[in-house]
Amino acid sequence: MTASFEAPGVGHWELDRSHYPGGTTPIAQWLMREAMQAGMARVFEEQGIPAKTLQARFVNGYMYTRLVPVIGGDKPPKKLPPTWILRLATRAHPAFRKRTRTARNTFEQRPWNDIAVRWDREMRPRLAARNAAFQAEQPAQLDDAQLAGHLNGLLDYVRETTELHFWLHGHDLGPIARYLSASTTWGLEPTAALDALSGASPSTARPVEQLAALRAEIEARGVDVAKLTSIDEVRAVSDAAAVELDDYLTERGDMLVTGYDITALTLRELPGLVLAGISSASTPPAVDHAALAASLRADVPVAEQGRFDMLLSDARGVMDMRDDNGPVTVELPLGLLRRGLLEVGRRLAASGRLRDAEHALDLQPEEARDPFGSRLPSADQMASRAERRLAMEAVTPPQGLGPVEPAPPADVLPGPLAEMVTSVQTALVHLAMVAGDASAQHADPLTGVGIGQTAHTGTARTAASPDEAIEKLEPGDVLVVRATSPAFNAVLAVAGAVVTSHGGALSHAAVLARELGIPAVVGAPGALDIADGATVTVDPVLGRVAVVGV
Repeated sequence: MTASFEAPGVGHWELDRSHYPGGTTPIAQWLMREAMQAGMARVFEEQGIPAKTLQARFVNGYMYTRLVPVIGGDKPPKKLPPTWILRLATRAHPAFRKRTRTARNTFEQRPWNDIAVRWDREMRPRLAARNAAFQAEQPAQLDDAQLAGHLNGLLDYVRETTELHFWLHGHDLGPIARYLSASTTWGLEPTAALDALSGASPSTARPVEQLAALRAEIEARGVDVAKLTSIDEVRAVSDAAAVELDDYLTERGDMLVTGYDITALTLRELPGLVLAGISSASTPPAVDHAALAASLRADVPVAEQGRFDMLLSDARGVMDMRDDNGPVTVELPLGLLRRGLLEVGRRLAASGRLRDAEHALDLQPEEARDPFGSRLPSADQMASRAERRLAMEAVTPPQGLGPVEPAPPADVLPGPLAEMVTSVQTALVHLAMVAGDASAQHADPLTGVGIGQTAHTGTARTAASPDEAIEKLEPGDVLVVRATSPAFNAVLAVAGAVVTSHGGALSHAAVLARELGIPAVVGAPGALDIADGATVTVDPVLGRVAVVGV
């Protein structure tokens, strides 16, 4: 299918496939357009970031983003004025003066430390209770009016939690970026600096630890885990095994695990993945992060060592919030919304108002609020909508739309804004969201950023999506993908090693590999050229993948 791609507004728009690879549903598009933009605007203003917000728009189901400048966002200049004018403007314009004061206060007060405490003590428990309340409402047991009310409540809730999700990311990624930026100026290797954050995110390791405990219980009863073929067989091993499994599924079963859109599958829909996770689970290795930090500190100028301690402490303090944020605010609420919409779809399909129950996932938000009403599109219209969304997944979208907007160099900004912008740019580079990551500069297409100290040899399983990875992956295999997101968490626990074609030292694959002790090479541009089924050695020390057999 051919499709026309035009800029969705003024300025330059960059393709972002980190969350939505293409074929995005109307509800997911609504959340990004409204909730993400609102969350970003809040945190940008609160921290003094010299931009209004990050806008999101969808073109043929593909997400494009634009960073909106503090001033002149509606009419971006074709070229920058002279440096002296920029320097004057960023000090005289009221909007820049306000952002400068705010940025200075942010660095002095370090609000993320209080927010991390609030997340643990207030926000997370409150959200967990609301998630549990929605989870307790079983859609199949509700009448049509009750089910419509359930969906209305969930739509309002996911709008709220998605905005919170992006607001929190400003407060968790900010101090990590600041630490990494400063480490770079001291000459520390980015991967080594980030290794010192290992062990700071128990939320990342918790699912694997739960499965490892369940595996230990099964083996203690003399049962071969590899021979279990169903969830019911796991429950039958012992009362303790049944309790541990049900606790795990209650906490994680309704979370999306194959993507961020409501078309993604939940863990409860993938019992084979749960069984594979139990079979391969082992307690993540302990990391002596204090020794790593001491080694890094010794290479920092003496006068800056106190600042190093402060920045590292702040970065470690937000790591758990960063990794816990997604499952609580996005993956579980959207998984529950998927569950409710599928029940609506089953009823509409049974009455002939839909051709397929899954077509309910293509409802617009306002249609989902009154799913049994007279304004529901016809079955043919809904089928056409779903078919077009799926067809768009095969289109190759352009990387950028609209004229490139020149950005002022950081050195023309007042000190606090310059530090803020430099930190953000450092984070974007090591997330591989902008050019500049060292992993993209290697001549060898199978060389990137290495994570870990131990090489692993296994069968390469090249996958285009988490769904495909789940279908192919066996314990110990090497997962080879474009990039990972939290949607891959359940898969990565099974993998013996991970290789990505995109990503940097701060990418999701790198963070999870550190926490779980999985060898990884991220940002190896030729990774997807590895033949599925080939035998490969992943050497994180060299940052290289070698094909040793086909």
